[in-house]
Amino acid sequence: MSTEYDYLFKLLLIGDSSVGKSCLLLRFADDSYVDTYISTIGVDFKIRTIELDGKTVKLQIWDTAGQERFRTITSSYYRGAHGIIIVYDVTDMESFNNVKQWLSEIDRYASDSVCKLLVGNKCDLVESKVVDTEEAKAFAESLGISFLETSAKESINVEEAFLTMSSEIKKRMGTQPAVERKPTVHNSLRVKRERRLDLPTPESPMSTTLNR
Repeated sequence: MSTEYDYLFKLLLIGDSSVGKSCLLLRFADDSYVDTYISTIGVDFKIRTIELDGKTVKLQIWDTAGQERFRTITSSYYRGAHGIIIVYDVTDMESFNNVKQWLSEIDRYASDSVCKLLVGNKCDLVESKVVDTEEAKAFAESLGISFLETSAKESINVEEAFLTMSSEIKKRMGTQPAVERKPTVHNSLRVKRERRLDLPTPESPMSTTLNR
C-alpha cells in the first residue's frame, strides 16, 4: 500500500465514556462493529487514507478515553489536532450536557483554529432517544460548528461525519499541504498503533457494552 499522501490530518474523538467513540472509529477505519467492547485505556489510534477533491488525505484518528482518570493523559493529544469530533449519546442526556465541558477542554488545550464537529451517536435507538435533534442542531449552530447524528451499529452517517470534518479542515488549510513528517510519538505513554480489537471474555470485569 502506498504511503504517499498530499495531506496528513490529525483527528481527535472526545466525549463521555460509553457514547460510542471507539465504535465510530472501528466502523470508519475497518467497517466493522462489535456489541461488546473493552473500554479505551488512555489513547488509541487508527489510520485511514481517503480521496478528497482529487487529493490523497491520510487521516490519523485518535480515540481518547472518556473517563476522568485519563483526562491528564489525553489532554496532551489535543496539541497538533486539526479536527476534533465531540461525541454524545442521543439516549443519554448527561452525555449531551457534558458537551460544554468537552468544549472547554478544547478551548484549553487545542489550537484556536481547530475544526470542530458535534456528533450525536446511537441515532438508531429511536425509542430510547432523549436528546432532541433540533435542540442539538441549534446548539451546534450557536457555536458555528457542524452537526450530525450517527449510528456506528447501523453505519448511519459515520462516513459522512469524517468526510465532513476532513473537507472542512482542507478548506481552512487552502492549497497548502500539511507538513509531511512522522507524527509526534509520546514515548512516555503506552500507545497501541493499530489497536487489536479483541472481544472480552464474559467473565472480564473490564468489559462494557458500547452499543452502536
